[in-house]
Amino acid sequence: ATGTSRWSSKLVHGDLRYLAHGDVAVAHESAVERGRIMATLAPHLCRALPMVLPFAPGLDRRSRLEARAGLAAGDLLRLAAWTGRDRLPAARSLSAAQARAAVPSLREDVSGALLSFDGQLTDDARLVVAIARTAAAHGAVVLTRCEAADLSGDGATLTDRITGSSIRVRARCVLNAAGVWAGGLVPGVKLRPSRGTHLVLDASALPGLRAGLTVPVPGERARFVFALPVPGERRIYVGLTDEPADPEQGVPDVPQPSPAETDFLLTTISSVLRVPLKAGDVAGSFAGLRPLLAGQADSTADLSRKHAILAGEDGLLTAVGGKLTTYRQMAQDAVDAALGQTALAGRDAAPCRTARLPLVGAASQAALRSVSAPARLVARYGTEAADVLALAAADPSLRAPVTGPGGTIAAELAFALQREGALDAGDLLDRRTRIGLVPGDREQAMPVAQAVLERYGEHVPPG
Repeated sequence: ATGTSRWSSKLVHGDLRYLAHGDVAVAHESAVERGRIMATLAPHLCRALPMVLPFAPGLDRRSRLEARAGLAAGDLLRLAAWTGRDRLPAARSLSAAQARAAVPSLREDVSGALLSFDGQLTDDARLVVAIARTAAAHGAVVLTRCEAADLSGDGATLTDRITGSSIRVRARCVLNAAGVWAGGLVPGVKLRPSRGTHLVLDASALPGLRAGLTVPVPGERARFVFALPVPGERRIYVGLTDEPADPEQGVPDVPQPSPAETDFLLTTISSVLRVPLKAGDVAGSFAGLRPLLAGQADSTADLSRKHAILAGEDGLLTAVGGKLTTYRQMAQDAVDAALGQTALAGRDAAPCRTARLPLVGAASQAALRSVSAPARLVARYGTEAADVLALAAADPSLRAPVTGPGGTIAAELAFALQREGALDAGDLLDRRTRIGLVPGDREQAMPVAQAVLERYGEHVPPG
């Protein structure tokens, strides 16, 4: 959750772009995994998000027909993935008045819109933490702040980045799942990183936004810019770019959006707005690098998002490509590949059960509604929301909001230290919560984070 998986669009989607590019298998896989996340794996972290595609004057008849056909195909995918309308309603048309009710900032000359639904995560980093904690509950050993080097098919050198100590670990199988950094660990793995940039706006920039706003990118096929209201927060995310990053210049820990990307996002989304967005409306920004496997396409936007499990001559496995929605299938394929290695030949393995295994905090919608906690906490912690409140009940100083009314409370920071492996203020503000996406909010929250660290950091195991 420190790399690309915390810089996503926070969407769990059966992306129609794959259909437009002929990747039916990837689109179907995405739709299936989306349904699993929403129904079983993490229903507390994922909700149905309405998406409005307005018919502005610049959208010609052909583009409108293609959009309708795409949404119809998306409905077929939803049905093929056994995701019912109770979880993701079918797409439909909206009148001009209905479109403006969902997106009040639309231009007056918008003649109507298409409404569709997709999955939206409360927080991508929280999904990653939930996966790690669930794995630990089933016997995995999870080490953070641990650097891997000198990888081979039977081991790796691990270095504790806190103490500096190193150890050579031997194993029957090694899987390199380092995302956009994978190519730097294994010779012969060629990646074409692609930067995806998002802007963070205050909700007041698009007042009354009740749905995601989707705008086609002029001159591009099946590419869109969107504005997404963030559930439980007064924020809006505007994204997404697809810019090639030069792997020869190294892979930064925290990619930085370019001014050109900011201008592109603001200009594209503003094309359907009554009052255009300005640079001053941007409260923060973030960017992630997609670990795309190098292919024949000229543009990174046209490279396949399908994941691949590559085997080296010494048996070292590398997982690359893919996207957050299909993380579980990617992991299943990686473990299947590991079980096929010579070192594990003849080893019995039970059938994969992760498609039916709820993550920590998950429960049915009925059970989640019965949790005695505010909806905002249930959407982030599921059944564990009551545990967060218990911390606040035991220590009144943890009840106060960290940055303002209705936002993160100090008890969430204490919970991150005690139950979620957080070690420092960066973990608390940037990875267990998303306060750090807005620099001003991070600065305001830092004294509270330091105070919680001093009081509850002693409970954090060293290293």
